[in-house]
Amino acid sequence: MGKILKKLGEAELEIMQVIWGSNPPMTSNQILKELQTRRKWQLSTLMTSLSRLADKGYVCCDRSTGSNLYSPLVTEDEYRTTESKNFLERLYNNSIQNMVATLYSNRALKSSDVEELRKFLDELEDEG
Repeated sequence: MGKILKKLGEAELEIMQVIWGSNPPMTSNQILKELQTRRKWQLSTLMTSLSRLADKGYVCCDRSTGSNLYSPLVTEDEYRTTESKNFLERLYNNSIQNMVATLYSNRALKSSDVEELRKFLDELEDEG
């Protein structure tokens, strides 16, 4: 993944979640309808955000059909990977161990969470 992704705001992420969770391409009205459960937006507000998402390289707009059809240029997994790396780097000096230790020592992780993590890591190791 060679893309450098710009950070998404909360509303932009919600729009992307709608697009990722659908069967793209989507019209702006379809996106607006899906967003109505979370935000009471006007179409003009959505259009401004979609334009920003296009500028950031997250969506493309196909205007060849007469209606604007929006499709993702970045997958949800690509975004999650980038954001996870940034989060780990910013808060834990790129150390998963530091993150887990902090969460565990502050009781944000239960013993059952640690056991689940241990099992997951063992499975990953077995696959490799």
